[in-house]
Amino acid sequence: MQTIPLTQRGAAKLKDELHRLKTVERHAVIQAIAEARAQGDLSENAEYEAAKDKQGFIEGRILDIESKLAAAKIIDPSTLNAEGKVVFGSTVALEDETSGAAVTYQIVGDDEADLKLGLISISSPIARALIGREVGDIAVVQAPGGLKNYEVMAVRYE
Repeated sequence: MQTIPLTQRGAAKLKDELHRLKTVERHAVIQAIAEARAQGDLSENAEYEAAKDKQGFIEGRILDIESKLAAAKIIDPSTLNAEGKVVFGSTVALEDETSGAAVTYQIVGDDEADLKLGLISISSPIARALIGREVGDIAVVQAPGGLKNYEVMAVRYE
């Protein structure tokens, strides 16, 4: 089984979602199915079909999260000693060489990624270009608008 890298925050987020699905969502959909069944003929009952579909989605998501957590390798960035190199979990300050715009990203697992919060997926083109780089290095990223060059300004493990 392939391991899935997660930060502690990402693992906690998945555990919270799993708990909510098992304790709240699962019971709510079972109740909705019971209410739809009470209405009679199930062959033409849209509420019953919708509830069964939702139940299938919830059960599938539960299995997905459980398998991800079972295969997870939880990484605490604050304990990393990567000697200044960009690695999973590190926070990287970058400067776009063309525009001079400064951005900061933390490299996280696929399920944790949220660009609005500055969290980029380890499998994203920019993260792949940054892995192994050090302060002063230039990372060349194939973006939808063409090649972008980013200079690594700082690397933090927090």
